[in-house]
Amino acid sequence: MIPILCPGNIVSEYRLSTFNSKIPFSKPALGESDIEALIQAARSGSIGGNGAITKELHTAFSKLYPASHSIPTTSCSDALELSMESLRIGPGDEVIVPSFSFPSTANAVVRERANCVFADIKQDDLNIDPQHIESLITSRTRGILVVHYAGVSCDMDAIRQIAKKHGLFVVEDAAQGIGAFWGDEPLGLVSDAGCISFHVTKNLGCGEGGVFLTRDQGLFHTAEIIAEKGTNRAAFIRGQVDKYTWVDIGSSYILSDLLGALLLSQLKRVKEITDDRLHTWEWYRQQLADLSRSGEVQLVKPHAKAIHNGHIFYVLLDPQRRDSILDYMQKNQVQATTHYQPLHASPFARREIYSGKTVPSLPITELVAQSILRFPIYANMTQAEKERVVEVFLQALKET
Repeated sequence: MIPILCPGNIVSEYRLSTFNSKIPFSKPALGESDIEALIQAARSGSIGGNGAITKELHTAFSKLYPASHSIPTTSCSDALELSMESLRIGPGDEVIVPSFSFPSTANAVVRERANCVFADIKQDDLNIDPQHIESLITSRTRGILVVHYAGVSCDMDAIRQIAKKHGLFVVEDAAQGIGAFWGDEPLGLVSDAGCISFHVTKNLGCGEGGVFLTRDQGLFHTAEIIAEKGTNRAAFIRGQVDKYTWVDIGSSYILSDLLGALLLSQLKRVKEITDDRLHTWEWYRQQLADLSRSGEVQLVKPHAKAIHNGHIFYVLLDPQRRDSILDYMQKNQVQATTHYQPLHASPFARREIYSGKTVPSLPITELVAQSILRFPIYANMTQAEKERVVEVFLQALKET
C-alpha cells in the first residue's frame, strides 16, 4: 500500500500548540434563520406531512433539480427503499451495489427480497468500478445502485452506457451529494432516480430527512402513492380527486412540515455552505500536497467531470499504521475517524446473502476500509481548528 515515511523537514515545522477544545468530526450548519423557521412552522400548526411547507420544498427542489419530481422523505434510507419499491424489484432479481457503503444501500435491495451483488470500487475516488459492474451482469440483473462517495460523482457516462447496453435501471445513492454535479447535471438526477440525505451529518440537514428525485413521470406517480401509505392522498391534496383511497402497497415515507421548514431554510444556503466546506477541503489538500506527491498519503483523484461539494476530506494511509495514527489524533482532541466496513464481508451478508458459500474477494474495498482516515470538516470551521487538525496529523505521522 502506501508506506508512511514522513520526512523530518515537513513535520519539524509543526509543534503541538496549546488547544484545549475538542475538534468534532462534524457540526450541523445551523443559523438563526434555521431556528426561526422551525419556530414559525411550530406556531403555524403546519407540522404534519404534505402541507404548505412541503409545497414550498417542491418548488425549491425544482430549482436545484430542473425538470424533476421530488418527494421529501423521512430519511435517505427511506428514499432508497422507495426507489426499489417503485421499480418493482423482487425475489430473484439482482441489483449491483458497491460493498463500500452504508448498510442502507443494500437494505433497500434485500428488503424487497432481491439479491445484492457486491461490486468493488476504484482506489482513485472510492466509487464503484464500471469495469467490475459489467463483469457481474447476469440474466437476472435488473439494475445498478451507485453511491457517490464523499459527494464525488461516479463515472456516470460509463455506468449509463453499461445500463443502456443491458437494459438496466440506474439509481443514485447520492446521500452525500447535495450541491455536487456530474458535468452540469446535479447528483441525484443523473439516472432513473436519485436519493439524497439531509441527516445531521450531511452538508445540509434537518436532523433526519431525505428526498427522492426522478424525471420519470410514471415512476414518480408510483413512488408518490407508495410514500403516502399506498393511497392517492397526494392527488387529493392537489384537488385532482374528490376523495382518496387505498390503491397500492405503501408505507409512510413523508417528511413532516416541521422538519421541512428547517430543510427549506437550509436549502436557501446551499451555495454558501458548499463554498465554505470547499474552502476548507482545498486548504487541507494544499497542506498535504507534498505528502501526496511523495506517496506518504493518497488523496482523492476525482473524474474530470465530477464537481464535488467538500463533504468528506480523507487520506489513505498504510493500513498497518492507520489505527495508531487515528488513536493519536483522537487522544489529542481531534475527532478524526475511519469509515465503512465492507458490506460483502459483514455478518449479515455472510449469514443471509452467502449462507455458507464463499464470500467474494473485493480487494480495493477491503484495503480502503483498513486505510481510510477522515478529517474533521464542517461549515464555519475556524482557521485555528483547521491548523490544529493538520498539526496533530503530521505529528502523528512522526510519532506513531
